[in-house]
Amino acid sequence: MLIDTVNNNERSIAMHRTISYIPIGTIRTPFKSIAGMPIQPSGAEGIGGTIGIFPEFMDGLKDIEGFSHLILTYHFHQVKGYKLEVIPFMDDSPHGIFATRAPLRPNAIGISIVRLISVNDSMLHISDVDMLDATPLLDIKPYYPAFDNKNDVKCGWLEGKQDIDITKFRSDDRFKT
Repeated sequence: MLIDTVNNNERSIAMHRTISYIPIGTIRTPFKSIAGMPIQPSGAEGIGGTIGIFPEFMDGLKDIEGFSHLILTYHFHQVKGYKLEVIPFMDDSPHGIFATRAPLRPNAIGISIVRLISVNDSMLHISDVDMLDATPLLDIKPYYPAFDNKNDVKCGWLEGKQDIDITKFRSDDRFKT
């Protein structure tokens, strides 16, 4: 049986629990500042970067070279604070942070799907990067269409914006805290 509300005791316990992660590597990209960065990987087509995996995690790369795309989970290391409502790049109205991909999140975690170009020991060469240089990498998962593609999806406030040229959008200072 699913419980659809969180009682005050559960909320109190959750609010006082610390969750910590350790980076498994560092993402290197040409983007030294947030201004002017692509806002999504589809707007960063062909822009290359690398991932240096820390030595203690290298064994986890076994068989990764057989995948064309990877899902990266990373820490927005230059984001400070959060906002629960933001005006995203592809709209001029405020939306709840969880209905956007904006970086000012209660937990500064980002995800991107990138193309894997090659693997050289602990170095992954990738393309379609939309993250800031020196971004701490938290996890890598292989992209697998049978798991990661969905049919019959609804796109909320983004409905009807599929024809917008994402390559024209670049980051600005709207998400500074």
